[in-house]
Amino acid sequence: MDYQTDIVVLSDIPKELDGDIEVVVGLPSKNPWSLPFGHKRVFSERENDYELFIYSEDDVLITQKNIDAFLKVTKILPENEIAGFMRFEVDPTGMKYYSTIHSHFHWLPNSVKSFGEFTFARFTNDHSGCYILTKIQLKKALSCNRFHLGPRYGYYGMPETAATDIYTQCKLKKVICISHLDDFMLPHMPNKYIGEIGISKSEVELQIAALMEINKGILPAKQLFNPETNLTHPLWNKSFYELCQNEILEIIPEVVKKVLSVGCGWGATEYGIIQKGMEVVGIPLDSVIGACAKAKGVRITYPDFSVARNGLGEEKFDCLLFSGILHHLPDPLAVLSLFSELLKSNGYVVISAPNFNHISVWAKRFFGDPIFRDFKYIGDFKKSRLHLSTHKTVSNWMKQSGIEPIDFIKSELHLTTTRREEKWFLHGGLKYISKIRASFTRHALVTRIFLPLINSTFGSKIVLLGRKI
Repeated sequence: MDYQTDIVVLSDIPKELDGDIEVVVGLPSKNPWSLPFGHKRVFSERENDYELFIYSEDDVLITQKNIDAFLKVTKILPENEIAGFMRFEVDPTGMKYYSTIHSHFHWLPNSVKSFGEFTFARFTNDHSGCYILTKIQLKKALSCNRFHLGPRYGYYGMPETAATDIYTQCKLKKVICISHLDDFMLPHMPNKYIGEIGISKSEVELQIAALMEINKGILPAKQLFNPETNLTHPLWNKSFYELCQNEILEIIPEVVKKVLSVGCGWGATEYGIIQKGMEVVGIPLDSVIGACAKAKGVRITYPDFSVARNGLGEEKFDCLLFSGILHHLPDPLAVLSLFSELLKSNGYVVISAPNFNHISVWAKRFFGDPIFRDFKYIGDFKKSRLHLSTHKTVSNWMKQSGIEPIDFIKSELHLTTTRREEKWFLHGGLKYISKIRASFTRHALVTRIFLPLINSTFGSKIVLLGRKI
């Protein structure tokens, strides 16, 4: 490397390392996960000793190519914006997967901008296991008096909070150089997230192309709705990368030929519907994620409820799909009613939402799980940006918008728990619950009384089928 570099290693125990590597021993708090917070003190004590400050976890590889790229774009960025990095992993076949991109994290369509040959955009995941600061940027962070916030859990876990405080607490904004993305990609050397989180390079390329078209004014720089809650934990933010929801595929009647997916993400479920021989039109969460769904065969509309509705005109659909969005909307009834106009006579509506009456939710609240620290605000939309969805509330949304919920035998009899939950009875252990459900189908009266109770207690997700009245 062409730079004179000093390396400081944080450790909870003494270590003998080769060369002139300095080891700083000691945890900032009793929690062993607090170790990454130790870098803040190292930086602040040496703010005048270096031109560049690099924080990195020990499994992220930063090369001179990355540093050179950072320094080049820093010259043209506004002083409150920092060029950030994203991480990738490589599977045994050599395919790259971008582990930074997963779950509810997404590009902000209205953030794209260019400075000469470089184009930047904001990605909502500030964590990449590292960051680089110039001396000026570090001094700016130190001046806001929140750089020294100590070990704690926040929006991220404790180690991730240590790595992102520079953005979330210090009035600095992380931007990604999408025009030269390879220069800002870092290998996550353990490759441990392959098959768990992250999306392929080809999916990322579709998103970058969409961002470039937004920058040119070809695609709209708009989101369908705010996908993030006001809660201090991101668990219930709207996911952009849901796996194919098999229970939705099962619940859509075979007579359906044309589906409108309202709030379409990257299109995994919609692709599954297409594979069953149905046509799918999608109103995407935004134009960026819509590009991924479009590549899977979904016809994409403008990402705005009113504009999309007007654009569809008199087009009719056999089924409307609202997968995990209605509880995020200020007025779910208004949106449900708006698109119900497009249903054919006796058309169907499928709604999925989290079940906040699920037994594991109550158990975790009782035992003080920190993820549920502000659960009390769910249902107060002004405070949480989230409705408290239960079987009863979703059924009421349907009824009030002219949709008749179909009996649970025809809908909720489908298995709606996750593969992990199948192993645990209290989370809806399917081996036992499915047997109970099967026995109930032989007794109509028992079914009407007990099946809704079983689903509301043991089903982690609500998947409800209704028909237009």
